[in-house]
Amino acid sequence: MNQTTLILSPEKAYDAEQRYRVVKRSIDARQKQLKVHLTVLTDEHGAPLPKDAPIPLYEPPHFQDVHNAEHSVAIIGAGPAGLFAALTLIEHGIRPIIYERGKEVAERKKDIATLNRNLGLNAESNYCFGEGGAGTFSDGKLFSRSKKRGNMQRVMELFHHFGGDDRLLYEAHAHIGSDKLPTIIRRMRECILEHGGEIHFSTYVDEQLFRSLIANSQYPIGGTPSNSPSGRPLLGVILAIGHSAHDTYHMLHANGVALATKGFAMGVRAEHPQALINKLMYHDPSPELIRLVGNASYSLVTQVQGRGVYSFCMCPGGHIVPAGSALNSCVVNGMSASHRNSPYANSGMVVEIRPEDLLQYPIGGTPSNSQYPQADPLAGLRFQQELERLAFEHGSAPSLAPAQRMRDFVEGKASKTLPSCSYLPGTVSSRLDQWLPEHIGKRLQQGFRDFDRKYRGFLTNEAVILGVESRSSSAVRLPRDPETLQSISTPHLYPCGEGAGYAGGITSSALDGINVALKIAEQKD
Repeated sequence: MNQTTLILSPEKAYDAEQRYRVVKRSIDARQKQLKVHLTVLTDEHGAPLPKDAPIPLYEPPHFQDVHNAEHSVAIIGAGPAGLFAALTLIEHGIRPIIYERGKEVAERKKDIATLNRNLGLNAESNYCFGEGGAGTFSDGKLFSRSKKRGNMQRVMELFHHFGGDDRLLYEAHAHIGSDKLPTIIRRMRECILEHGGEIHFSTYVDEQLFRSLIANSQYPIGGTPSNSPSGRPLLGVILAIGHSAHDTYHMLHANGVALATKGFAMGVRAEHPQALINKLMYHDPSPELIRLVGNASYSLVTQVQGRGVYSFCMCPGGHIVPAGSALNSCVVNGMSASHRNSPYANSGMVVEIRPEDLLQYPIGGTPSNSQYPQADPLAGLRFQQELERLAFEHGSAPSLAPAQRMRDFVEGKASKTLPSCSYLPGTVSSRLDQWLPEHIGKRLQQGFRDFDRKYRGFLTNEAVILGVESRSSSAVRLPRDPETLQSISTPHLYPCGEGAGYAGGITSSALDGINVALKIAEQKD
């Protein structure tokens, strides 16, 4: 089958999407006249094929019945890495046994509603922990900057198979939305259970259970350890804990699992009126244009004093949410529903942190080699936790976030009032310019100036920043052998996904889960 790319106005592109079989779509807003690039399937004569052409969208998954499968794999965590690993194992006739510290999505939604009403945090069921992982209720963007090898399209196909829109298969920046993703996650769970997998919710894998799982995976194929889950030998243990399981990192470190510091990023979440972002990105668009192409997003990056300053997880038409997973800490993140139609646009604005920075710039601004010893693999994690506690101290319990108008932050002024904001628990005025570590705060100030030079009007007191955005990625890596994908210290343990330091979002985590499951399946074959 042939393909051709059409460069069209938004109006004509919308019409073409309704008529033709589209395989790729992207928006080009670099010029004053916005264009849409559509790649469509054509026949041998170059004529576009109709949308209902009898051509399979993709090869559907073939799930096996694993109720009585000879082999099983334990999976710690039911985020995208864990769920996609489980689905892949079932395709290869292996029974997944999932342990998830949080609740299933319907119950988790209740705890999140309580948190949004500023009534307190359930440390085991929140925006970070629970079925589907951190992405379930924080936007559901399905694109990645990752250059990892693997079939990223297969990730999109599985999301589509379980109920995602057709656009997931061809949109350059695909997005499900936090209103729809829980239903897709529930269908994945139902599929896993229907075909014979196990899922244990509200089950934290503590030291005792972890040791038991590792011990039960060290028997030779065909062995049947007496205390094996469900009496089945384990081919291995997939560790897919996500980037916020700080207590689990400490447990792993105490049990001799190899960990290492890695680069990460920290900063704030910035929110503008969506109408302003539309004007800056789309050059004074009409309501009809916004209806056709949706609210505008942006991607910004600059270098300040040798470190990257960049936007992260930009949410057009979205909301800012309380994303902490521990009491006495304040963490913010962003999300948007499928229609992306709120009057606000928010994005993480973060500064690159390298491991050597932890020795030079501890919280408080005074270098101290003793606070973050270089040999401590949890140094970055401790830095994250301290900044989150600092944000909590400058906010208000239980979940009010410290906030400052953007221009006031850059100019070093207190914000006497704050603009309306999508953050439901509420905000309190705070001098983020004074208490953020200098190597983060000063770089953010210059970064906002740089972004304003690119998009004049971006730096404005109509915008507000909230603290802190600290969970953009894991500060810890669990090193693994590049060939076997097993931990370099612990045989049969497969660190996986964002929490292991090998992914950076929903799609790359799901892909890593698939890759690890395929590697384990090689043992059976």
